[in-house]
Amino acid sequence: MSWMRPLGNTGMVVSALGLGTVKLGRDQGVKYPEGFTIPDDRAATALLTQARSLGINLIDTAPAYGKSEQRLGPLLRGQRKDWLICSKVGEEFCDGESHFDFSPEHVEFSIERSLQHLETDYIDMVLVHSDGNDLDIINHLGTLQALEAIKQRGLIRAFGMSTKTVDGGIAAAAASDIVMLTYNLAYRDEEKVLDECARLGKGALIKKALASGHLAKDYDDPVQASMDLIFAHPGTSSAIIGTITPEHLEANVLAAKRVIF
Repeated sequence: MSWMRPLGNTGMVVSALGLGTVKLGRDQGVKYPEGFTIPDDRAATALLTQARSLGINLIDTAPAYGKSEQRLGPLLRGQRKDWLICSKVGEEFCDGESHFDFSPEHVEFSIERSLQHLETDYIDMVLVHSDGNDLDIINHLGTLQALEAIKQRGLIRAFGMSTKTVDGGIAAAAASDIVMLTYNLAYRDEEKVLDECARLGKGALIKKALASGHLAKDYDDPVQASMDLIFAHPGTSSAIIGTITPEHLEANVLAAKRVIF
């Protein structure tokens, strides 16, 4: 296995761990076991610098992550070629609540806004931020077709879906380039989605790899056990880990590298 890994058949190569950035922009309505303070620009810059020094080249963000995109634009000035950026469409977070719009018109609006916020003329990958009705989005709303058209225009390099169901993940693997799925020590139902991504040669990004901080207590080293599980599957492209703690970031990378190397 390798630290740098092909993202399915997209032609992109991603680091085994990606940096999730919800904590750079949002501290409301999150499901972490402990509260946190959104880091200032100095701390955020140090975190990004550390991530790159550890070999991470993938950043995960979204409009639903509060001001994450708006902050990443200035923070990444001069570094665009160093990073692969994954953003999303479909979910908006406002006044402490999520709202969803998967229409083609909103997809267009959302991507144009993300391009402005991120200060870039393309986004490497854009995923549909599902509300749980995966199959309805895929089969009836034209969302993936809108993303395909935007990909053809060169505004995004690849598209896919952050799903919430097994059937939705399998359908997304067939209809797009990338699936983001939940897989961790406490929840393994979506292993079937990983199987399908491996079979079809599609990219697979793991979310909630550390169960949003709710790690299983019956393991001596739950972080290491999590990495062992995730990277034992050949379908895994990368696991997105959201942290703003330098010590946690380094420990997560070392745990992943113990498996890979």
